[in-house]
Amino acid sequence: MKNKILLSMAVLLLSVLSIHADSQKDLTQFVNPHIGSGGHGHVFVGACVPFSSLQLGPNNMYQGWDWCSGYHYSDLVITGFSHTHISGTGCSDMGDIILMPYSGNVRTAMAKPDHVDGTASSTYSHENETVSPGYYSVKMDNGVNVELTSTARVGMHHYTYTKPGEHRILIDLENGVGNSTFESYIKKLDDHTIEGYRFVHGWAPTHKVFFYARFNHPIKELLTFNTDTQVGNDELKDVGVKGVATFDNNINDVLAKVAISSVSCENAKMNMDAEMSGWDFASVRKAAHDTWNKELSVFQVQGSKRETTIFYTALFHAFISPTLYCDVNGDFLGIDGKIHTGNKFKNYTTFSTWDTYRTLHPMFTLIQKNRVNDFINSFLSIYDQNGYLPIWPLYSGETNCMPGYSSVPILADAYLKGIRGYDTQKALNYMISTANNDRLPAIKLLKQYGYIPCDKNGEATSISLEYAADDRGIALMAKQMGRTADYKHFLERSNVYQKYFDKQLLKVHPKKSDGSWAMPYDPFYAGHSNSGADFTEGNGWEYTFMVPQDPEGLIALHGGDQAFCNNLDSLFIVTGNIGADAPPDVSGLIGMYAHGNEPNHHIPYLYVYAGAQWKTAAMVRRIEKEMYRDQPDGLSGNEDCGQMSAWYVMSAMGLYQVNPSNGIYVFGSPLFSNITINLSSGKKFTVSAKNNNDKNIYIQSAKLNGKSYKNSFISYSQIMRGGTLEFVMGPQPNKTFGSAKNCRPISAR
Repeated sequence: MKNKILLSMAVLLLSVLSIHADSQKDLTQFVNPHIGSGGHGHVFVGACVPFSSLQLGPNNMYQGWDWCSGYHYSDLVITGFSHTHISGTGCSDMGDIILMPYSGNVRTAMAKPDHVDGTASSTYSHENETVSPGYYSVKMDNGVNVELTSTARVGMHHYTYTKPGEHRILIDLENGVGNSTFESYIKKLDDHTIEGYRFVHGWAPTHKVFFYARFNHPIKELLTFNTDTQVGNDELKDVGVKGVATFDNNINDVLAKVAISSVSCENAKMNMDAEMSGWDFASVRKAAHDTWNKELSVFQVQGSKRETTIFYTALFHAFISPTLYCDVNGDFLGIDGKIHTGNKFKNYTTFSTWDTYRTLHPMFTLIQKNRVNDFINSFLSIYDQNGYLPIWPLYSGETNCMPGYSSVPILADAYLKGIRGYDTQKALNYMISTANNDRLPAIKLLKQYGYIPCDKNGEATSISLEYAADDRGIALMAKQMGRTADYKHFLERSNVYQKYFDKQLLKVHPKKSDGSWAMPYDPFYAGHSNSGADFTEGNGWEYTFMVPQDPEGLIALHGGDQAFCNNLDSLFIVTGNIGADAPPDVSGLIGMYAHGNEPNHHIPYLYVYAGAQWKTAAMVRRIEKEMYRDQPDGLSGNEDCGQMSAWYVMSAMGLYQVNPSNGIYVFGSPLFSNITINLSSGKKFTVSAKNNNDKNIYIQSAKLNGKSYKNSFISYSQIMRGGTLEFVMGPQPNKTFGSAKNCRPISAR
């Protein structure tokens, strides 16, 4: 008996030690921020903390679309280190407040592809570059070694000068990433302090960044320039302001702290005083590292090094945006051009909603509930400023980019999952008002015709399909709140996709204002430059399946499960000419399925609704393996503020929410033998996959908390209660798993 007790105690101790070891594991070692920095990934490379206001990193020479984040792996020239970036977008902006250290003669010009020598820019090699969560370093060929780290609103630079000559720092307030300055200002306050601002027109129509910078050594002089023409010393206001700070020759080691604000230089100073009062670079770096490790530890996986690296890098990218957009006292500059104070929530921006409503935000409801409430309060604040809910807000601007009012399904999903730290009645009213707002593209036409005619509006068909997905969220939220008339109205609007379905072609077919089909019609054509294009970044093949809110209805239009599966099979094998003017977003092609663009992301999971879960498993595993690699070009398309990565994270779990507003996660093919998620509820949910490997990709059977489980889906509420979902995997499909009607997911109506 005594031996049994000792054995039990030993097992318990090992268990406790194992749990402690897992909690202490450095997960940042599995993050490679260079993944997605080549190809068309457009990810941010540099130092930041999760969801932070400030993203401090290198800028390369801006050479077009693939430099949207300011950095591209193919470019080996650094033009400076700026404090704001966007990650993975298809449009460029930010790159504000550039610092560039160098030695020798005063230089202010930025390198061009055919002209680097004689500028303030420098070449470098990736062999001399190190990047990890919260930290960036590079040894530039100009002889300056650079280290960067940050807090949420303050960046710290460490420059080591190794070559002779006067040591200088260019402060460039003229240049950014694909935008233009309309006013800038710099002022030397004392020998250690410089402040100023940059006001910009860009993708965000207007944004303003104020800064406050302190240096650990005295500045011998600050020369001021308008573009590259010297104007004077110490202070200048103009369009293209630059300053060159010079230090004594014997000073080879310089630290700089730069805080930013959208409100004022005084608020930037307040942010610095609150977040970085000292000069201990190592301490700031460690705090950033520890913050990242804590956020990454929300998932714990068991898999190969390659898969683990791709997974945690994806999670890292998913936690860069949305970005905090307020000072430590809550102040921020609104879209209305006014300073907003006294806010009881943390304001966020950089919402790529057309992309992220599909996977990123449903993932956040599992692991970031507190931030979800702040996100939604930020949405409601934007409505108060702008008259409609956000489309694609960036800093103090609404870009109005992409079709749909895609913040609506994000809000509906949160409400229906019981996340309600905001005024829920106001939220629904704002959703309905936005859906009826004639300022948005084609709303008038939708109300007039009951659909959007292609001869009245460009990209009409895809716009209408996006509105339909959004409107289902309004309907479901209205139903739960007892607002029956609103429920019925928006349920009907959410079924508008049925009017576009051509049963002869088994495709969505653009429709004219007289009710006839548009002819000629080529469902392969994905032309983008033509203002009369029928689809947004896609074609008729892809958009036929853009019905995440009602897969069962789409199956019925096909005439049943088999016809639907046949058509879906064809999507993944057909080839055709998408057009010379097709946008580069139509990438990551498997047949006409384009994983590089977000409207496709739910499509592989639609087989589950037709009782063919095994087909989903096969395609999802293929995409996981082919479209995600541990290389700079390891993403098949734009990261788009975390959506591309969130797809991988959730698919690696074997779970995916198809309907953006009903909290049902359907089964795919889990990538790891074991994955545990630390839920916002404080509980743990584990997905285990016995016999899992590259050949055993099919679910043979499942158990939930030890009991046989026949369904091919699981609900949000089941997950949030914690427990274990256990799959047994095999090399051949079990075609009966999830095939019965009562075992399939059902879209709420």
